[in-house]
Amino acid sequence: KKSEQELKDEEMELFTKYYMEWKGGKKSDNMSYANIPRFYYRLPAEDEVLLQKLREESRAVFLQRKSRELLDNEELQNLWFLLDKHQTSPMIGEEAMINYENFLKVGEKAGPKCKQFFTAKIFAKLLHNDPYGRISIMQFFNYVMRKG
Repeated sequence: KKSEQELKDEEMELFTKYYMEWKGGKKSDNMSYANIPRFYYRLPAEDEVLLQKLREESRAVFLQRKSRELLDNEELQNLWFLLDKHQTSPMIGEEAMINYENFLKVGEKAGPKCKQFFTAKIFAKLLHNDPYGRISIMQFFNYVMRKG
């Protein structure tokens, strides 16, 4: 027969074993949780001056990078000129249209900042019931101004 101390030790050992298994103390076969990226970082406290400065600087750099990706007024005017130059007839009322072939030509000439807008996916998104398979130049230009 076991003594009271031995029973308590055995109980504690079993408790620790089951608790560690339940808590995940032992590595399981499923390691997917190790691949989940960290998405929350606490804001630095007032007394953490260096961390606050680092946060401000990284935010400024991020905003500068995003700002450089935006099209400036001259680039927008150039895009409109190219779209107007490559429009595909016939017009629908007053609305100028462009087919996919000319759309790709404009994409090549428009420059690297505009390249992201000249995809088949965006063309298809803006394609409506045109019998010639064209999109509205104005709709596309408005799309670029909203997204860019």
